[in-house]
Amino acid sequence: MAASSDESRFLEEMRNKRVTVTLSDTQISGIIQRVHPKKSLLLKDVCEVSSGRKFPGLKLLFGHEILKDGDEHDVSYVVIDELHEKFGPAVMHIKEQKVIGVGAAACGQTAGERLCWLQVATKKVVYLFDILLLGGQAIKNGLSMIMENPHILKVVHDCRCITRCLRAEFKVNLTNVFDTQVADLMLFYNETGGFLPDRVGSLQELLRLHLKLPTADLSPLRARDRHTKECPEVWYLRPCPPALMSVMAVSVLHLLPLRLVLLDALMSDFTVLVGSYMSSSSQPLSFLQMTAGAEMCELMEAEELLLVRQERREWAKRHYTLTDRALLERSSFIHNSVFIKRKALVLLDSCVVLSHVCLSDDLTDDLTDITDDLTGITDDLTDDLTDDLTD
Repeated sequence: MAASSDESRFLEEMRNKRVTVTLSDTQISGIIQRVHPKKSLLLKDVCEVSSGRKFPGLKLLFGHEILKDGDEHDVSYVVIDELHEKFGPAVMHIKEQKVIGVGAAACGQTAGERLCWLQVATKKVVYLFDILLLGGQAIKNGLSMIMENPHILKVVHDCRCITRCLRAEFKVNLTNVFDTQVADLMLFYNETGGFLPDRVGSLQELLRLHLKLPTADLSPLRARDRHTKECPEVWYLRPCPPALMSVMAVSVLHLLPLRLVLLDALMSDFTVLVGSYMSSSSQPLSFLQMTAGAEMCELMEAEELLLVRQERREWAKRHYTLTDRALLERSSFIHNSVFIKRKALVLLDSCVVLSHVCLSDDLTDDLTDITDDLTGITDDLTDDLTDDLTD
């Protein structure tokens, strides 16, 4: 009865919220009027996302018409909610992997969180383990061996929650972890010459920044944050709504490619130093290098990193706002872009004024046209940046 009551409350809270739904041939957006537990959805104010074309009246959608995120990306998810049939093969498949993506959905305060779902992603499949239903038996019968296996790399975004839950509830120690949030933090530190950001990056931000995923692909992650904020007990719902299962699947779906991109970016300083070594070996020795010792020559190559670090630090000061705690505001970069745009327009306007004095009418008209074009381009760029920040 409690689960049914929670589900009814959740479905009621979804009313009058605008959602984007992916169908087999298009994407539509509409305001929820009714969500039926039997997998039907009633929308009003419906329009096609790509064209903006509006549909008159109400639109009724059935579950089979709506594509899951797994269908859209050619990756399926499998729900494991009992210890028979699917559990064993899933554990065996995961054990064969060298790298997996791992996520968790938990409820409760930080000190007393309860693990509700454990998500594990391989290259082609996302497994959703219902820990509330499976209980400790699922951990003892295979999941603990995976989480503690030092030969399987677990890619996680912010590993603190899952680490606390596994240790407190099941005495399991998560090992061999690559944390994408930590990697992004280190990358920000390197790229700004030693500055730290005023906040850590969310998974949604990292996927947009590093994997260049379109906004439509990130909508499930925004939905997850919204659901968790509006209804913290949402992960207790049983049966779990399919929309929430898709959200959980997407939250681990991109972790494996994200790790590779972050690793490449973190190797940038190494690449710079190797390039310095290679360029020095192809050039004739200077008088200073010939008179200096071997150790001094090696240090001269390594000092290239110090120059790069200083250049990055100066760049960061120009493009970010510094807080009172000497941290860089992540979101301030766009404001600097708008500021640069305005400065450029002031210079262009000055050129036009000057052209009226110094140039012929034909050249003045040409310069005015160029200025108008540049104004349009900078306006478009500013709008794009603003949209990115909003997303």
